[in-house]
Amino acid sequence: MSRVKRGTMHTKRRAGILKRAKGFRWGRKKNIKLATTAVMRAGMHSYRDRKVKKRDFRRLWQIRLNAALRPLGTTYSRFIHQLKLKNVELDRKVLSNIAKDNPAVFEKIVEAVK
Repeated sequence: MSRVKRGTMHTKRRAGILKRAKGFRWGRKKNIKLATTAVMRAGMHSYRDRKVKKRDFRRLWQIRLNAALRPLGTTYSRFIHQLKLKNVELDRKVLSNIAKDNPAVFEKIVEAVK
């Protein structure tokens, strides 16, 4: 069996890890052992936080809607319940943007749902 030299793949793998560790602080950007663990952990956080981002935005839309609905004499939960009863297909993101950008249009939607 002939000998297999792995120098190029070894270097490529390390270069890829260091490339992904670019911008990290202290030794984690240049020390391969520290960079490997840092890149693995960053990957885990990025995977988890892609899911958390969806939760955070939904919470933001709910808070925005509730803040826009209170002066109009209703609450978020009552408004969402009325939307479901009237079969309105607008989601929280769209309603939140309308409430933020076009308060007059949002007020008409609220009156139509009541």
